[in-house]
Amino acid sequence: MGKVANCITMASLLANNRKYNIEVLASHLEVTPRMIRVYKDELEKCGIFIDTIRGPYGGYILNQTIRIPNRKFNYSDVKLLEDLNQNIQNEDLKNQLIVLIDKVRGIYFDSKEEKKELNLENETLSKYNLLTRAIKEKRKVKILYYSFDNGENERIIHPLDMFLYETGWGIAAFCENKQDLRNFELKRIRKYELLDKNF
Repeated sequence: MGKVANCITMASLLANNRKYNIEVLASHLEVTPRMIRVYKDELEKCGIFIDTIRGPYGGYILNQTIRIPNRKFNYSDVKLLEDLNQNIQNEDLKNQLIVLIDKVRGIYFDSKEEKKELNLENETLSKYNLLTRAIKEKRKVKILYYSFDNGENERIIHPLDMFLYETGWGIAAFCENKQDLRNFELKRIRKYELLDKNF
């Protein structure tokens, strides 16, 4: 995403009145920590002032109220968009629709009401159970993963460990595509399949 979109996303996260450290924000937006500081400066130029809490448990916190438009989407809206996305051939349009689906599903905004309505907890639990099984049995997993920079892409991963971001569960895994260790957010895993191949 571009700078403006990332600034809005960062402001929306901070609008939840939670403290986020720079590394978590950088991971969530898939940018460097240096870019998070750039976004902070840009937001403050617009009158959105972010407090910095220093120390090992520090981070950014927003001590003011900003208006975030309320969204009135439901599960049927999400399913309609997902079904439509399956039939789109144009990759640019497909990736734009994926971003829209993420907004509806509460990826950018941690709305408890949306999570309850869209049953995100159960979906995450299903992924969590499959991935912890893969770790225990040392089995490869094929995933369809969405990243802001590259859109949807299929990967084969070797799951190693589960961990918690401030924004949800993640998994550390060796990625065969990148031939390197990577962290994946469960909420960005679109599809997942436990393979009969060990690592």
